[in-house]
Amino acid sequence: MDETPLDTAHAAMMAAADNDTARLRFYERMADAELYLLLEAEPLGDQINPQVLKVDGAQYLLAFDRAQRLAGYAGDAAAYVALSGRNVAAMLEGQSLGIALNMDVAPSAILLPDTAVAWLRETLTHAAAQVEAKIESVLPPKGLPETLITAIDEKLATATGMAANAWLVGVAYEGGGRGHLLAFVDAIPRAQDALVRAASEALTFSGIEAGAMDVGFFNHSDPTVTKLMKVGLRFDLPQMETLQKTPRMPGSDPDAPPVLK
Repeated sequence: MDETPLDTAHAAMMAAADNDTARLRFYERMADAELYLLLEAEPLGDQINPQVLKVDGAQYLLAFDRAQRLAGYAGDAAAYVALSGRNVAAMLEGQSLGIALNMDVAPSAILLPDTAVAWLRETLTHAAAQVEAKIESVLPPKGLPETLITAIDEKLATATGMAANAWLVGVAYEGGGRGHLLAFVDAIPRAQDALVRAASEALTFSGIEAGAMDVGFFNHSDPTVTKLMKVGLRFDLPQMETLQKTPRMPGSDPDAPPVLK
């Protein structure tokens, strides 16, 4: 089977045990990945009953980053549910359960204790600041590491249909203060919280101070957008071609993870 993003991030983390950036990148990939959670039986409504692996007195849920890997571990007939890594972490709040990732089927096999899952969950709840101060001038972005640019690009590549595009710029605010701004143009209102969260995660998992970047939302007719286009670094968000109704699966709502039985 081809190497997955989690395999790559895991290998980089293991090759540089003291490198915080590599460790953060692994957890970022895990949060963004679709994980296949092994179940005792098929889901019952929004309730799921995961299989539990016991190792040295600790308990772990069995998760895999490919359905084929889960089948390789448990067989083709095994029951499972597909959830994002962030949703799995949210679901385990208050539970003394870790995650056994890709056990026995991939080079990225690893046991993540409940403390690591709790850290990931808390990290994912950090929020970037939304800009409220009035912008005095818009400047080209300077001094931000390439890791952050890459992280923003990767995050927004999954934000299908949430905004027309985004621009990263330097800004000076009225009354003093300078910084950087990630400006979203024509974002749909219900997606704004998700976009703020994506920007925050890009900062956090790049190992950068949370105050290094603000987030703003602009209509395409706003005069500021013309300034953004002249000096900013552009990020294009994928757009929806058609809206299709799909069956609702447990965990498909990021704000309502499934319930453990």
